[in-house]
Amino acid sequence: MSHVAPNAVITQVQQIFMSRLNNLKHFLDVAEAHFEAAPEALFELRLAPDMFPFGTQIAFTCNQPYHFALWCLGQETQYMDKEVTGFEAVRAQIAQTQELLQQIDVSDEKLTEIKRVALGPELFIEVPGQSYVDDFLMPNFYFHLTTAYAILRAQGVTLGKGDYMRHLAPLVQRVEA
Repeated sequence: MSHVAPNAVITQVQQIFMSRLNNLKHFLDVAEAHFEAAPEALFELRLAPDMFPFGTQIAFTCNQPYHFALWCLGQETQYMDKEVTGFEAVRAQIAQTQELLQQIDVSDEKLTEIKRVALGPELFIEVPGQSYVDDFLMPNFYFHLTTAYAILRAQGVTLGKGDYMRHLAPLVQRVEA
């Protein structure tokens, strides 16, 4: 009979967020080299006029794991500055998010708690913690991560699927002849 750790799911979510934030740091390294002449121009780029710019996409990518960590730690939701305009600022947001994620030490029982999520001034949802993670945080996280990636690709930054899926690199094996 195998024993499942009492925080196996929480730990898995924590690891997913950490590894994908590492991918995001890699995107930024590649982008910074590409935009070396005028790096500040990147932070205002958008995929469409009604979408948030690159800097805000990074902040919103960080907000999801940041909110997860705050919730796990029993703290009130706070939002990261969405008006970030430089590589140093976005790297600081990622580092702050990862530092907070590393502080999590709660059991998976947290996922049975009801979480109230504000959707605007007069709107909210109340969902079990597992639904909060699966149906709210993860889709939002990947939406903003993918949008940031797409903005970079649209500007000719040399990123590919291998960069986006970089977290799998340690698992890649070669078939022996």
